[in-house]
Amino acid sequence: MDTAPVEHLVVMGVSGTGKSSVGRGLAARLDRTFVEGDDLHPAANVAKMSSGTALTDEDRWPWLEAVRDAMTAHARAGRSTVTACSALRRVYRATLTQAQGRVRFVLLDVPPELLRERVARRTGHWMPPSLLDSQLAVLEALQTDEDGVTVHVRGDVDATVTEALRLLRS
Repeated sequence: MDTAPVEHLVVMGVSGTGKSSVGRGLAARLDRTFVEGDDLHPAANVAKMSSGTALTDEDRWPWLEAVRDAMTAHARAGRSTVTACSALRRVYRATLTQAQGRVRFVLLDVPPELLRERVARRTGHWMPPSLLDSQLAVLEALQTDEDGVTVHVRGDVDATVTEALRLLRS
């Protein structure tokens, strides 16, 4: 009996785009495991960001490798995933594409003024609003040769999930 190939959707973007909410929505609609990339940050990264200090590439590499390895572990068990991970730069995405299975990206594009409002209202998250500008400065849009789609977030989570699925299928 043939099984469907493993596929990972990486829901990406800067803080406040709704990666986790949209990722959970996609996982539910596709009946996939959801992987929260934030949960894989080493404690030192969380402490650094919590103090308002942006991560360096050296800080990010072990985290990106942990996200990649988590996707691979699910793939080896025959499970496709939806993973929330900022994946801000192309070189970071290249690390994630080393996971076993097909890796596709869903970039959530939210206007900066709306991002600032969202991050300012958010409670219970260790990522302070002061780091948003540093993330926006680092973000590299998906290129035409990358396997992914850009979703211009205009509505609620359900509308964003629906649009992501439409774009992925077209």
